[in-house]
Amino acid sequence: MRTEKRKRSPGNTVLLSLVLALKWFGADDSTKSDPYDGGRELNDLAAFIEKSSGVKSNIKPPPPPETLQLSYRDFDEVVMDPENDVLVAFTAPWCGHCKSLKPTLEKISKTFKPDSKCIIANYDADNAMNKDIAARYQVRSYPTIKFFPKGSSNKDAVPYDFGRSEADFVKFLNEQCGTQRAVGGGLNELAGRLPTLDSLAQSFYSADKAARETIYTEVKAAGENASYYVRVMDKLASTGEAWIEKEIKRLDGILRKRSMAPTKLDEIKKKVNILNAFLEKKVEDIKEAVEETAEKVKEEL
Repeated sequence: MRTEKRKRSPGNTVLLSLVLALKWFGADDSTKSDPYDGGRELNDLAAFIEKSSGVKSNIKPPPPPETLQLSYRDFDEVVMDPENDVLVAFTAPWCGHCKSLKPTLEKISKTFKPDSKCIIANYDADNAMNKDIAARYQVRSYPTIKFFPKGSSNKDAVPYDFGRSEADFVKFLNEQCGTQRAVGGGLNELAGRLPTLDSLAQSFYSADKAARETIYTEVKAAGENASYYVRVMDKLASTGEAWIEKEIKRLDGILRKRSMAPTKLDEIKKKVNILNAFLEKKVEDIKEAVEETAEKVKEEL
């Protein structure tokens, strides 16, 4: 049922708007109806019909959200943990802008899930039990987004005043959390690489046997961080330069399928990045490419 609302503007113009009205007609008496004033989401409607009719719904419940749902019970435990970087969206269930933001929060929550100390959370600030904490952080409109940096158990909230696209959030969180995530998930082209070792890797690739031995010794002395660089050098020495491009192609195929656990895919992406270092794809060039890709994605969104 649609109802028409008339309202006069300051210029005496009549403004018309249509409001969708929902009513419930029971099986016992079809002449009587009760207005429905609940939520308009599928689950809200299904729950109301199930309760009113007594017929159990066969609609499958949605999967749990990727975004951490906080309440007054666990807000301080999570947000004030000195080891956690936490981005909190203070929202309200009825807020249209909050509903529009939700899919983006879900995407970035999934992207940063492997980084357990970089947390994206939602807080229902309109819930009566949650309002004291919302007031603590001067939440007066929805959504209000604040960042709580690690390092203290008595954190000051930092207002998030940047764009609200997926690319904007990924860029901000990478800077704040020290992560190297890519828009759409996974790691970006910089992950796993060290500029000093990259320089040695590039020299090794084109060096003669005597020079390679000197470079190899220097890289091996760098310790655990250099372990894959050392492994690649061993492979190059035993199988030749053609191995690198074949290995990159093989690993890229695994990354495209995305059939492994996120942590395993991260390991593979780091290997691909280091292999590219031997082919003289410099960190400076990669940084520029990453930034250009982020800007392109942002424009498309």
